Amino acid sequence: TPALRALVAETRLHPRDLVLPLFVKEGITAPVEITSMPGVLHHSEESLAQAVREAADAGIGGVMLFGVPEHRDATGSGADDPEGILNRGIRIAVEAAAGRLVVMADLCLDEFTDHGHCGVLDAHGGVDNDATLERYVSMAIAQAQAGATVLGLSGMMDGQVFAVRSGLDQSTANGGAGFPDTAILAYSAKYASAFYGPFRDAVESTLVGDRRTYQMDAANRREGGRETALDLLEGADIVMVKPAMSYLDVLADVAEQSDVPVAAYQVSGEYAMIEAAAANGWIDRRGAILESVLGIKRAGADIVLTYWATEIAGWLGE
Repeated sequence: TPALRALVAETRLHPRDLVLPLFVKEGITAPVEITSMPGVLHHSEESLAQAVREAADAGIGGVMLFGVPEHRDATGSGADDPEGILNRGIRIAVEAAAGRLVVMADLCLDEFTDHGHCGVLDAHGGVDNDATLERYVSMAIAQAQAGATVLGLSGMMDGQVFAVRSGLDQSTANGGAGFPDTAILAYSAKYASAFYGPFRDAVESTLVGDRRTYQMDAANRREGGRETALDLLEGADIVMVKPAMSYLDVLADVAEQSDVPVAAYQVSGEYAMIEAAAANGWIDRRGAILESVLGIKRAGADIVLTYWATEIAGWLGE
């Protein structure tokens, strides 16, 4: 019976397990739907506040903010500008959340660079890992000052967790006390994936080429565990596997080895496929959404980043 199945279910979803990614775009006065992600919006600063309040009302665990700036340059200078769109968005979200959910911020340069890579480039056009770490530390301090509780280190640079943790702790900002309480969510096993396509529309990516020199190869399972182990040693507070759907084996491995909470990101391509199939009447939309997120949870995720977070929370409350 439905009651008996509910009683003996091994895995359960709760709104607090869910984090909603949100995009705040500079220069717009009203929200605009992202074509390749039906139902997902570029938010204005005004509509961002409302989306955060709705998420808090639904009882979800957090929001992850991404900024879409009007202007970009080689070093992504808008990323650590206190008046840059992402840092403004953080302040708006913190006020709107009023402590009812966790405000997280994406810490990466790709949205802010004119070349679209996750770091600054060297003289030969390759990503300069160590120079990028300096930019990440500056971003981290700016985001912490803006009020972000959790920083999502998504750039996949070697040593990024240690650099940011040290930079936050040793910062002379915050009255000289630094930011020891700002938590780090490490994108530990982030794969170079074809499923990121719609997200690149969402952040209006200017990338030419690919990120395979620093994101992981889809063929490599054990490497995901090795990258996670390194981030744990460097002080990550939460580790993440991205994408989720095609990497449930990696997610299960990471959940087995990690002594900190484990997150997984149900990425834009996963979202877009289900929405497209449902729009064509090929699958049951609600059933497919819930099953997909339950599968991520069953594989070992404590936290699931999903564009359906607020909607799912409403269903769970019925």
